[in-house]
Amino acid sequence: MWKFVRKTGVLLLTLSLAACDTQLVSEPPYSSEPSELVEPPSVEWNRNDVYELGKEPLNVSFYAHYSYYNMPKWGGDPSSKWIMENKKIHIQPISVEGNSPSKLQKMIAGRKLPDLIWGQRDVDLDRLRQAGLLVPLDDYIEKYPNLRTWAGSKVLNLLRSPDGKIYYFPNYYSDRAYGNAGYVVNKKIYMELGSPQLETTDDLYLYLQRVKERYPDVVPFESGLAQEGHGIDQLFSAFKEDNFSFTRYYAVVDVDSDQMTSIYKDEGFRESVKYAARLMREGLMTQDAFTQTEDQVAEKLMSGRVAVYAGADPVKLAMPAHTELSANDPDNGYFFIEPIYRSGLDKSKIYPGTYNVLGWNVSAITTSAANPEAIFAMLDWMTGPEGSSVQLWGPPGPDGYWDGFKEDGETPNFTTKYSEDPEGLAKIQSVSGDMIWVGNTKFLDQTKIKFEEALPEEKQNWATYWQKKITWDSQGDATPFINLHPMPDTKEGDIHRKVREIWLKARADSVFALSDTEVEKILDNAHELSMENGFQTYLLYITDKWHENLHKLEGE
Repeated sequence: MWKFVRKTGVLLLTLSLAACDTQLVSEPPYSSEPSELVEPPSVEWNRNDVYELGKEPLNVSFYAHYSYYNMPKWGGDPSSKWIMENKKIHIQPISVEGNSPSKLQKMIAGRKLPDLIWGQRDVDLDRLRQAGLLVPLDDYIEKYPNLRTWAGSKVLNLLRSPDGKIYYFPNYYSDRAYGNAGYVVNKKIYMELGSPQLETTDDLYLYLQRVKERYPDVVPFESGLAQEGHGIDQLFSAFKEDNFSFTRYYAVVDVDSDQMTSIYKDEGFRESVKYAARLMREGLMTQDAFTQTEDQVAEKLMSGRVAVYAGADPVKLAMPAHTELSANDPDNGYFFIEPIYRSGLDKSKIYPGTYNVLGWNVSAITTSAANPEAIFAMLDWMTGPEGSSVQLWGPPGPDGYWDGFKEDGETPNFTTKYSEDPEGLAKIQSVSGDMIWVGNTKFLDQTKIKFEEALPEEKQNWATYWQKKITWDSQGDATPFINLHPMPDTKEGDIHRKVREIWLKARADSVFALSDTEVEKILDNAHELSMENGFQTYLLYITDKWHENLHKLEGE
């Protein structure tokens, strides 16, 4: 049987979402079309000939494989402007056109790919690897220092493909706990209601009822984008100990059989859906949870019309809202609470989010790139101390938030502006956070914690304070559950597609159920329909992949 390390975190380190009104700057004129598919350039390898960033313009076409993602204007914020002017790096985004699967297929069919692709470590990127369209990075990793130094052998080994080579540059990798998932509470409303206990699911329900009665214009429980599992996944975590797999595989671990089994039959999941449906039908939860946009959620938070907000990364929207609300009233704003749990469970085993040592997603250099080594040198610089610092804390200098490094060459010299101008820093990070493609969580976290701990509490960064106080200690290590999904052009992949369609419908329908009985009927029907479509074959497949991960980790 495996052992899990109780660490923290899920997904992003993104710190804020505030508007940036920096003046846009022009980019050099060149085509926004991706490069044609070509064979990897035949160049003589020289381990001592390191590519020097800034010696010449480096033009990189970039594609983010996310339907919802739109890259901010490169050079339009202080961080990327500094990189463009000092490193001569020019990033040209390729529009996803609102449909990432269709866009990627069009580029492949048209025999054109961008130089750099950023996306999930999933089947789409792996199909490009199998087709020989991605550049192996092993030689570059040995030649350039930052990735191999900060990621270490464990992360690098987990990135290896079946052919033994590494094709992906990880984003937000770390060997320690990280993440922002959890529950944020409106401070003003909480204090006006007498600061009641908010620990169990019963406490939360009673609190939301009181909010509805006293504040009719306030959303008692804000889920965020429920279609992505936000909010409702956190409620699921409250009803199940050691919940590492969540809902992304439509399965949970059965500790007795050491197998992945149907989520629809899991009692903790069924309880959580009944709970969420109750909140929905009693008007205690966002009524448009499955249709609202992120901008709409942000507006509610910014205006203080949310009592409790749960999600995979509530920091992103809550931090700028807190800054705005608390600017003129220190009793206003938002704060994190410990994870909610069902009475009778061990609260130390409740994880509202998870993390893994590989982090979030990856960047891959395609064989269309004219100079793949130059692009790798750029990525390696971005993930190192200087690149990371510029991206997250803006340009260096006495008038900035940091001014060079201490004697160790990696610890930034933060200026007084860092703690005295949180609004300005939030503006920088609201944009640069969307352009950190190879984030170094280990460096960023240990650096800011060292500095923040030396500041009085009122001057500490809001996000960093709550990460250290609550979120990093309340996430689960889900590294054994990475990369379980099957390839789409396989039998298991076809089953997965069908099961996913059933899941998406059942998840939405069940939250809007009018009774516990109706919830049970929806989940039972979803289970039976999934089984009719080969669900058991899929469950056996992801069980095997999970066991493979465990063996890899045990061998480290």
